[in-house]
Amino acid sequence: MIAIGSDHGGYDLKMSVIEHLKERNIEYRDYGCFDKKSVDYPQYAKAVADSVASGESEKGIVVCTTGIGVSIVANKVHGIRCALCSETSSAELTRLHNDANVLALAGGMIGPKIANDIVDTFLDTPFSGLEKHARRISQIAEIDK
Repeated sequence: MIAIGSDHGGYDLKMSVIEHLKERNIEYRDYGCFDKKSVDYPQYAKAVADSVASGESEKGIVVCTTGIGVSIVANKVHGIRCALCSETSSAELTRLHNDANVLALAGGMIGPKIANDIVDTFLDTPFSGLEKHARRISQIAEIDK
């Protein structure tokens, strides 16, 4: 299952991504927000990150206007490696090298087509499993304690 959440600035893009997930028959859970009324993004990003960290969700997607705030919040949760991606190359490399488990998107910066391409790349790219990358992820985990 994919956990997904946004604030009001990321709401439209989140809804577009949800439609894309439905088209791909990918199970998801929407952690909010549920309309464009102004909200504070930390609670939504944390809910998504908590779902991934607990193992309830395999991966997460968080969206705000810039993607910066939600990525900062998600990365505060133990075990989360959240990457803000604005194109598919970053999405691919963060999965291959960092085994990122949460994707941050910028609702005010990218449109639905590129967002869906980024989501597809993020969800479809496995971790490389190379020893050097696994070693670095272990070092990140030590910092996270």
